[in-house]
Amino acid sequence: MEWWQILASVLGGVLALWIALIATLAWTSRGQGDRIKLVDALRLGPDVIRLTRRLAMDPKVPRRVRIWLIVLGVYLLSPIDLVPDFIPVVGYADDAVIVALVLRFATRHAGAAALDRHWPGTPEGLNALRAVVGLR
Repeated sequence: MEWWQILASVLGGVLALWIALIATLAWTSRGQGDRIKLVDALRLGPDVIRLTRRLAMDPKVPRRVRIWLIVLGVYLLSPIDLVPDFIPVVGYADDAVIVALVLRFATRHAGAAALDRHWPGTPEGLNALRAVVGLR
């Protein structure tokens, strides 16, 4: 496999996960009075990546949370997947499900204080993330 194919696969996976995150956010926020703005939704992907890195490097966060976040990063960078990415839609869906589950686990076990401390984005983005992962 050529280097540009690997790079295109990684970028395609990140883009697909970003779109899945925004779609999940739109679905979970429907029917609520305070809807997130498009700009905040677009920033959510990069903010979640920075949050994940910050939580994984914080020694105050429980060790099991940090381990899961590091394993998630290795899994996403690895060319080996549960479902190969060349299969349309389903290939990236397994990545999106795994990211959602690990992110939900990490944010719930790290605690609201750690989330507030490490969130790099806007307060609206943080509220949207809390709605997606089920934190109040």
